[in-house]
Amino acid sequence: MPVLDVNTIKRLRLNNLTVFQNAELRFANGLNLIAGENGSGKTHLLKICYSIVDSCTSLDPAAAVRKPLKTELSVSVARKLIAVFRPDELGRLVRRQPGRNRCEVECVFTNLRTIGFSFNTTSKKEVVIDKCPAKWVEKRPVYLPTRELLTIAPGFVALYENTHLEFEETYPDTCLLLSSPLARGPREGKIKELLIPIEEAMGGKVEADVAGRFYLKTAAGKMEMHLVAEGLRKLAMVARLIATGQLIDKGFLFWDEPEANLNPKVIKSVAKVILHLCQNGIQVFVATHSLFLMRELDILRQTEEFKGTPSRFFGLHITENGVEVQQGDTIDDIGEITSLQEELSQSDRYLDAEAQ
Repeated sequence: MPVLDVNTIKRLRLNNLTVFQNAELRFANGLNLIAGENGSGKTHLLKICYSIVDSCTSLDPAAAVRKPLKTELSVSVARKLIAVFRPDELGRLVRRQPGRNRCEVECVFTNLRTIGFSFNTTSKKEVVIDKCPAKWVEKRPVYLPTRELLTIAPGFVALYENTHLEFEETYPDTCLLLSSPLARGPREGKIKELLIPIEEAMGGKVEADVAGRFYLKTAAGKMEMHLVAEGLRKLAMVARLIATGQLIDKGFLFWDEPEANLNPKVIKSVAKVILHLCQNGIQVFVATHSLFLMRELDILRQTEEFKGTPSRFFGLHITENGVEVQQGDTIDDIGEITSLQEELSQSDRYLDAEAQ
């Protein structure tokens, strides 16, 4: 049998990497919500975690029957960081500060197996593996960027592999998963159950033709995905990834600003989808600066349907010594986020103006 393991990320330690001088984050095995100003490192956190998990996932059946080797992880981790962050050289990811030219990263999974690595400002294509996990991660992680990808998915992977495109590698990774065949077998019942609220919000089902083009099938007929509102296309991406089995039973979802280009009604649907995924074994990481989305998730967590969903909240705060992280089990634990406070302040000012 392959040496595989189903994991969630338990803890991440960052020392001197990008905007983080020294941070340690402890994650829930359900929802992990990261809030902060623009430039505070929300997307960096998603990309770091995604790169680590993806590097620890073996796509080679022959390699999956044995333990990971330090030599192969040294190359794969560095390659993935470069492909996802797109620096000129790996060493550009080290945070510049006097007397220090090296960064360290340690990621601990729930079974206490750990990957740890480091590199310095002169590193190009390899990292030093300090701790090597004993098993591979079983399933590839999913990364959803701020824009939808269904409209570019057909042919994008082949184009990316054969030409030089300045897209981060999360794009072809996700396009490849979107183009996977539909899941069959015992999982179909659970898939249909998970798709019900998403398809109700979209007003239809996601279909693909033989050429790989995506459509939204409604009661009125099929509509090309290019003609569907972008907010609904984001939901359609999640629906497709559930239908292909990528977001069911187990796995990781990293979603960057799911609220982008969405109206409040659709954001409410997105919040429900996120918590449904958490309940079905997916460890979800969300980066946001939307007070509406945060409140909606918090409200839903108090309902009978989602009560008990494991959750952690993280506030990223820019300081003179880099970004500091405040974290806890509730929104109240993450400190004041300026953008969120501005939304509250505007509401107060609007009510005052109406009262005059």
